Amino acid sequence: MVRHLTAAVAAMAMFAIPAPAPARFVDLAAVDATILTEMRYHSAHNFVGRRIKGYREPLCILTRPAARALKNAQAALRPRGLSLKVYDCYRPRRAVADFAAWAEDRSDQRMKAEFYPRTDKGSLFDAGYLARRSGHSRGSTVDLTIVRLPAARQPAYRPGQPLTACYAPVSRRFRDNGVDMGTGYDCFDPLAHTLDPRVTGVPRANRILLRDTMAAAGFTGYSKEWWHFTLAGEPYPDTYFDFPVARGSLP
Repeated sequence: MVRHLTAAVAAMAMFAIPAPAPARFVDLAAVDATILTEMRYHSAHNFVGRRIKGYREPLCILTRPAARALKNAQAALRPRGLSLKVYDCYRPRRAVADFAAWAEDRSDQRMKAEFYPRTDKGSLFDAGYLARRSGHSRGSTVDLTIVRLPAARQPAYRPGQPLTACYAPVSRRFRDNGVDMGTGYDCFDPLAHTLDPRVTGVPRANRILLRDTMAAAGFTGYSKEWWHFTLAGEPYPDTYFDFPVARGSLP
């Protein structure tokens, strides 16, 4: 009986270990090293306020078709003195579960003042800012912005520093080195909707440039987040992976 229980426990443990990434996943840097990265979920500067589960290294992992399409988008921007900068790429299912657990803890509001000042934490799923099954877990969705070259030095976020609303004027909010998009990244507010009519002038032009550049490379945007794009015809449209974000996960 003990032998059978031991075997069953071992089998369950083996089942719980996520498989490595399939052969079609790559490190974006191996496809285009000129694309800038600031992997927010490997840091404390995100709406949770700490590193997210599953992000073991600050890597942008994508399916090879998505990485190649990003390379094409970068090639369109570089002659204009611009570059893409990615914030998030492949996201393991354990990270999505981490977001869900955080959302249920209404007492944790440490990053509210920056990322969701006017939005109730309990409404983030219903409002479409968080998903219980994220397209990022399929490996062909990316969050990104545009940076003017040469890229300005990226200020370091210090945990506990005073926070400013993500929709504040660009001169007041966190000094991201991207162009002005009207809000910061992961701003859970209607002003972050790609074509919100209140966003005009240079920020609106920058959003449209990003949208059109990504569309020309084969990506479809998300109307509620100016930074979010998914590759059309993605290779794993129905598969949600859970391997960690780490070089050791790659083939």
